[in-house]
Amino acid sequence: MLEMLAAARAGDGEAFRLLVEPYRRELQVHCYRILGSVQDAEDVLQETLLAAWRGIGGYEERASVRTWLYRIATNRCLNALRGGSRRPPEQLAAYRSEVPLPEPTRRRAEPSWLEPYPDVLLDELVDDVPGPEARYESRESVSLAFLTALQQLPARQRVVLVLRDVLGFRAAEVASMIGATENAVNSALTRARSTLARELPPADRERAPLPNSPQERRVVDGFVRAFEAGDIDGVVAMLTDDAWLTMPPLPLEYHGVDDVRHFLETVAMRGCFRHVLVPTRANGQPAFGCYLRDPRTPILHAHGVIVLTLEGDRISTLTRFLDNSLLSSFGFPRSLRD
Repeated sequence: MLEMLAAARAGDGEAFRLLVEPYRRELQVHCYRILGSVQDAEDVLQETLLAAWRGIGGYEERASVRTWLYRIATNRCLNALRGGSRRPPEQLAAYRSEVPLPEPTRRRAEPSWLEPYPDVLLDELVDDVPGPEARYESRESVSLAFLTALQQLPARQRVVLVLRDVLGFRAAEVASMIGATENAVNSALTRARSTLARELPPADRERAPLPNSPQERRVVDGFVRAFEAGDIDGVVAMLTDDAWLTMPPLPLEYHGVDDVRHFLETVAMRGCFRHVLVPTRANGQPAFGCYLRDPRTPILHAHGVIVLTLEGDRISTLTRFLDNSLLSSFGFPRSLRD
């Protein structure tokens, strides 16, 4: 490591690559947790690596290379959140004009920046044990419920909670990373935890079945059969009584069986729509590339991504991502032949 570091400081690009490569994926996931967008996370990761390359000569080894990289990445994320340069996704206005939407149960103040993160990328993470002060397991901390709750936090509270409760950095380390006092870090963490306690499902809720378990496959197979057949009653029968339907980036949320059913009947599964679902996984959860049948041709047109949040043998949240460009992250094309 010391020889590699010395070579990188001397301008050896390959030595630098070998030095930072073990942390590339976890840094991208870190940026994703904070920003909610896979593309934004990749952009900030590239900024981070460029800044690290330019600043390697000033690295004083007061912290590990990993901690040093997290410091750079975290501050780039803060800049992105505070900069105001993030544009609302283009599909926001397009979808609103495509079909009238029923009045939501709840309307968020801002569009959601949340995008799904392919499990195939999560599988590349080195299974490092978080620091001793971490409160969340790695998979839990990339679940859509957790990330949706993070979206409600101000920028500094968001990064403090991720650094402390997800990655397990100590308060003093976090204070050094973001240029704050330990008291300020602890205060921000207290407020962030309070918000998450309101936003996240109660801890005593029945947990999701294990990934790829027979129980999960039964739920997923039942959902696919009902959704592809246009069987609204079948889909609704699989929902928990307090199920949610959300559609990032739209700030509209539908809560409860009645409101979700009404949305399915009038928008998502109305008579002329027939879908084909191609299974995948996102954020540790069952997901699908969604395609719409064209009755005039054998072509299936891209229609976003659906992610299911399961609770026992029921579905507690249907998350419908509207951006067709997300399909490429999962290796899916824009169209298929039926």
